[in-house]
Amino acid sequence: MVTGARSWWARRSLRLRLTAAAALVIAAGLTGAAVLLVTWLHASLIGGLDQTALQRAQVVAAEVDSRTTTELPVTDHGEVAVQVVDSNGKVRSSSANLRGRPRVFTFPASHSSNPRPHTVHDIPVGDSGTWRAVGIPVASRHDHMTVYVAVPTEGVDHGIAQLSAGLAITVPTVVALLTGVVWLLTGRALRPVDVMRAQTAEITTSDLSRRIDIPPTDDALGRLATTFNDLLARLDAATRRQRRFIADAAHELRSPLSTLHTRLDVAVHHPGSADWQTVAPGLLRETERLTRLVDDLLQLARLDARPRLRARPVDLDEIVFTEVREARRRTPLVIDQRAVSAARVQGDEDALTRVVRNLLENALHYATTRVDISLQTLEGTAQLIIADDGPGIPEADRERVFGRFTRLDDARARGTGGSGLGLAIVHEIVTAHHGSIRIEDNRPGARLVVLLPTRNR
Repeated sequence: MVTGARSWWARRSLRLRLTAAAALVIAAGLTGAAVLLVTWLHASLIGGLDQTALQRAQVVAAEVDSRTTTELPVTDHGEVAVQVVDSNGKVRSSSANLRGRPRVFTFPASHSSNPRPHTVHDIPVGDSGTWRAVGIPVASRHDHMTVYVAVPTEGVDHGIAQLSAGLAITVPTVVALLTGVVWLLTGRALRPVDVMRAQTAEITTSDLSRRIDIPPTDDALGRLATTFNDLLARLDAATRRQRRFIADAAHELRSPLSTLHTRLDVAVHHPGSADWQTVAPGLLRETERLTRLVDDLLQLARLDARPRLRARPVDLDEIVFTEVREARRRTPLVIDQRAVSAARVQGDEDALTRVVRNLLENALHYATTRVDISLQTLEGTAQLIIADDGPGIPEADRERVFGRFTRLDDARARGTGGSGLGLAIVHEIVTAHHGSIRIEDNRPGARLVVLLPTRNR
């Protein structure tokens, strides 16, 4: 049942929950203040009655001590009750409202300088309500006597009852009024949130360029709107990048598919003129190009999904030796690996293999006669350099080449089967390993320098 109540409460509107919470706090605060006020005022008034009773007792005690007879003509106006009792318990004198009555005060006299008042009942005066009484001793010339004085609490009780009744009406009324004010103020404070919600609902995936209005005040709502606009900007940029990526991928796939379709169409419609020994190698090259392109696209898709790399010790020099051995089987160019020394890094072995392979293929595509590879560890960082003696990369394009589907020479890249994704994949993998990559002059050619930390970060 408690779980159901919590679930029901959680489904209520924020405005209702804030107002209800404020109402509870206001009600508790005002009720507590009212109780404290009544308690304090009652104690203060009763303290005043006690002081009045003590002062009257002191006056009577002074009269008893100054007279030569024990019979005192004590008179009063009926608002207090007075009895003078001797050591035998006999009433020697009393106020007019108790004249002829037996002893009504039974508690002993207090011998301290500040007598403790007592609450007594059933004094046969008026309605016999509650009284506050004190008793003080006095030594007359004839006997030891006790003066008792009682003051009725009827006036205090009546006043407190009226105050309590008034507060019982006033407090709920004030709580209701303040709750209404909180409801209005909460609605006004949440109005910008509703405006933001309405504007957000109008934003669609087809138009992420729109932004929500930022409130003029520098508060939490303003910061929320700014953060939300930043999120929209990042989503817009990611969506644009994704659409551009899809368009580029479709464009890249169209060329080999068109070539395959054209050659196969000619072979099907003109079977007598088709020389399969001549056509088959071209078809095979196009399928290999498609395979590489699809493989690169899948690799980038995995990197965009930001998978957790399997960080473990990897001998980077072993990867370099393996890839160089494979590359020498496919090219007559010289690949010099004599500057490769031992280097162990923390990373994903498959991903780092892809880095070395892509860099080596890129160098072989552009090299004229040779490719030089060096690897060494300097101050906790593995430095891999792959240099070629090709045309090089202009300084203005050294950042752009790491973009997707970027070619500085489209005709040459297509002729070698390049897709413009190799260096983009390298950049993504190196960044995921908390490393960096840069391009330098090799004079002639280009030097690609990869820095990878040897420890986990």
